[in-house]
Amino acid sequence: MHEFGLCEGLVDLIEERAGGRTVTGARVRVGAGHAVSKDAFEHAFAEAAAGTAAGGAVVDVVITPLTVRCRECGGRAESMDALAACPVCGGEVEVSGGDELVLESVEYGPADGQGDGHGQGGGTGEESARVPGHPR
Repeated sequence: MHEFGLCEGLVDLIEERAGGRTVTGARVRVGAGHAVSKDAFEHAFAEAAAGTAAGGAVVDVVITPLTVRCRECGGRAESMDALAACPVCGGEVEVSGGDELVLESVEYGPADGQGDGHGQGGGTGEESARVPGHPR
């Protein structure tokens, strides 16, 4: 499964952002062009995160569509299928987008077992980051 390769870089980035805090969750945007399965991605994340600050964290995977433009009729549409045909005429399409892999947010547990996860050392990281080793 290529999901493991994607998740290794993702876990590295999460650990870098965590700064020693325990990670309880992460939200990741993955383009449909990667042709990932949510279940396989969640499993790969769990395996890649084992023994790290993100071990046991829940990953929320959001798969975003790619854009297709028909070479024959000029129609444009979004698609979740990297092998799509034109939805209007069935013609051959040019595909764009759908290749992103973005860490959208990270949720942290309480620092040193204290607090509710929203005080010092806890809370949610709202910054967006590109995953290392990924071209987009």
